[in-house]
Amino acid sequence: MKIVYFAWLRERTGLTEEDVAPPATVKDVGGLVTWLATRSDGHARAFAVPGQIRAAVNQEYASLDHPVAAGDEVAFFPPVTGG
Repeated sequence: MKIVYFAWLRERTGLTEEDVAPPATVKDVGGLVTWLATRSDGHARAFAVPGQIRAAVNQEYASLDHPVAAGDEVAFFPPVTGG
């Protein structure tokens, strides 16, 4: 699974992207967020408030209960505002 980070999530994790193999218990975006938060102190800071994070699975906006699977690309980014 490819994880892509944008904006302050990239700054906090120190990564633009990474390839991961989450455990079989990770079935959805919410579970992935919980698992990613355990990977490092930077990940923990990035995912400390899941409600402040938006996700896309395979370039489609996704909620926390959206399923994820091996081979997916999951992007995390802050909420976007218009102006």
